[in-house]
Amino acid sequence: MASSSLSITTPIFNGENYGYWSVRMKTCLESHDLWGVIEEGITMPGEDIDKTSSSEVHKKLKQQNAKALYLLQQSVSDSIMARIIRATTAKEAWDILKEEFQGNVKVRTIELQSLRRELENLKMKDSEAAKDYFSRIMEIINQMRSYGDNVSDERIVQKVLISLTEKYDPVVAAIEESKDLSKMPVTELMGSLEAHEQRLSRRHESSLESAFQSKLNVRGNKSRSGGNFKTNHKEGSSSNKESKANFPPCGICKKTNHLEKDCYHRGKPQCKNCKKVRACGKRLQR
Repeated sequence: MASSSLSITTPIFNGENYGYWSVRMKTCLESHDLWGVIEEGITMPGEDIDKTSSSEVHKKLKQQNAKALYLLQQSVSDSIMARIIRATTAKEAWDILKEEFQGNVKVRTIELQSLRRELENLKMKDSEAAKDYFSRIMEIINQMRSYGDNVSDERIVQKVLISLTEKYDPVVAAIEESKDLSKMPVTELMGSLEAHEQRLSRRHESSLESAFQSKLNVRGNKSRSGGNFKTNHKEGSSSNKESKANFPPCGICKKTNHLEKDCYHRGKPQCKNCKKVRACGKRLQR
């Protein structure tokens, strides 16, 4: 960036992206009421012109020309400066750069047609945000404008609406039904699209949160179910032990954990002396 004593900051042109530079430079000159001397140029008054009536006007134009030419010189690199160093008016310097870097009428027409086809074929990507897609569109639009195509807001709005992805169908339908597209500002359209994106994002986050909470609930239910199973199992085991301990003493082995009819030793020989089944090494009673 370069600053002049006029307190004006100008973009630097080094031979690349002339279209962007020319748009920025034009805006810079217009903001200081200097674009007129480039668009219309200045002519030196002849000797036959009434000096009293034209001297002040000419003086003002001469000062404006000098300021505009100075800003153009400050806004180019040294290699580009060599091309306009002999220019005595701002218009002459501007036209030299325009002819060399933007091309003649035929070249500009070909470039413009190419940009129009590129814009026509441009589509929004599935994962692309509205503002990013809009930036891609405006990059082409600005190049078209630098070649002289005055693209209207209505044309931009229509291009955006017909090339969005399916997730924008509800908001597109609402806009087409409720708005006059010929009068709708581009900024209003982008605001509607970004608001739609935010609603979709909130719904997505809510769905993820619900799914996560459901998963936690399932895990919690499994954990509680497992604990109850263990507790019930233990309680059942204790109950079984208690119920087994309530049997009367078995008439065969004297134990209380089963009925006599279920005794393992039922029908087996007993000891004659101790009356126990196979409890001693003495002679058994048949």
